[in-house]
Amino acid sequence: GSKLIGFVTSREAIPDLLKLDDVIDLVVPRGSNKLVSQIKDSTKIPVLGHADGICHVYIDKAANINVAKKIVKDAKTDYPAACNAMETLLVHKDLAGNGGLNELAAELQKQGVQLYGGPKASVLLKISEAKSFHLEYSSLACTIEIVDDVFAAIDHIHEYGSSHTDCIVTEDSKVAETFLHQVDSAAVFHNASTRFCDGARFGLGAEVGISTSRIHARGPVGVEGLLTNRWVLRGNGQVVDGDRSMIYTHKDLQVKA
Repeated sequence: GSKLIGFVTSREAIPDLLKLDDVIDLVVPRGSNKLVSQIKDSTKIPVLGHADGICHVYIDKAANINVAKKIVKDAKTDYPAACNAMETLLVHKDLAGNGGLNELAAELQKQGVQLYGGPKASVLLKISEAKSFHLEYSSLACTIEIVDDVFAAIDHIHEYGSSHTDCIVTEDSKVAETFLHQVDSAAVFHNASTRFCDGARFGLGAEVGISTSRIHARGPVGVEGLLTNRWVLRGNGQVVDGDRSMIYTHKDLQVKA
């Protein structure tokens, strides 16, 4: 039908559109941090989205350094402006003493990445200190910091991250499971680039949006993730009557193909 799809052709129409909470059920903004934040602040309509994409990669002391360099390079440089690009690199303190930190920094610098450091990394690497850990560069730049262990990395991610996508690189399966179970982000990865967080890559079809909230959909969202339930009951006169003499049996009534 000609009226099924409507187009907004100017920014001036958006404020009026956001007032239509009687006919619009959901807004899915795709764009910059500023755009998403402005929409969230200016409508009563539920908004599915995320304001920040501050993704971390944590390199554990048990990481394969060659694997780590490959993942860090991809996570930062494959598409720096994407919301799933790495913005902060956390490195185990042992790698600061065995050359691993320097290798990772050199790999990023070789790709043209501007490095900023936390209080510890900035001194060791002789780079400028980052203005904030809660910073989305969306460009060829990132923050590096040194942490004591996986638990310190998890604490850092929960304090400064945006619950988008966070990754651990390690060959220690126990440490990896600790990270995967305790980091409360929409996507958590082990030994894989944060850039894999995408609706098409997850098999959801075209990605309608991505959400870092807990309710209802979280992470990349396809059309199916936006659907709601509608319950249809067919009976022949049954009544609840306080559930007296009533036993409920549940089974799948769907016909299998």
